[in-house]
Amino acid sequence: MEAVLAHLRRAIERGDYAVGDKLPSEASLGKEFEVSRSVIREALRGLQALGLTMSHTGKGTFVTANGPVENPTFGPYSARDLFEVRRHVEIPVAGYAALRRGSDDLDLLGHLVSRMDAETDNTAWVALDSLFHITIAQASGNPVFGKVIEEIRDALARQSSFLNQLGGRRAQSNVEHRRIVTAIAAGSEEAAVAAMTAHLQHVENALTTIVRPSHAKTPDKDD
Repeated sequence: MEAVLAHLRRAIERGDYAVGDKLPSEASLGKEFEVSRSVIREALRGLQALGLTMSHTGKGTFVTANGPVENPTFGPYSARDLFEVRRHVEIPVAGYAALRRGSDDLDLLGHLVSRMDAETDNTAWVALDSLFHITIAQASGNPVFGKVIEEIRDALARQSSFLNQLGGRRAQSNVEHRRIVTAIAAGSEEAAVAAMTAHLQHVENALTTIVRPSHAKTPDKDD
């Protein structure tokens, strides 16, 4: 998928496909790259998230820009929408979870990070990732936080899948998730907030690197 998406992205940026042009059909692209149509669909979703194309049911996929947008979309929400909400919700939520979590919360979080460490299928990992963040919200003891994360769950999953496939984020996310769980288990609000802050910053940096490599921030050494 990464190779197909990279090839199509370069072709669009070179002008091989101009704005307004229709891309070849999924079947044609599958034959050209010798991959399944599901791989082609994932690549086309990646192009759309980057703002390079738009797909119209029954008509095909059309080029809408010759370069990626600054603020890609994942389902109904943009990356900026997600980052703003996550900074203001998930960071304090991690702190509350450290203070209020129960033994069942810790058991489930430990189980989830272990499963993510062992999981090799991207789709399954993304589902576990969503559940991980929802579990932390629920561990905060405030059901409203859980509802907020549930509302953006699909968009977060799309973004996570995108970052794993194009940014190689999965292994590092596993490390960051364990740091968050360790801080919550220790009951340290400060450490949990710091761990979630670092995690979200790395996610944002990874997305920026994909969309606009020269604009990526350099993480602090402690991250």
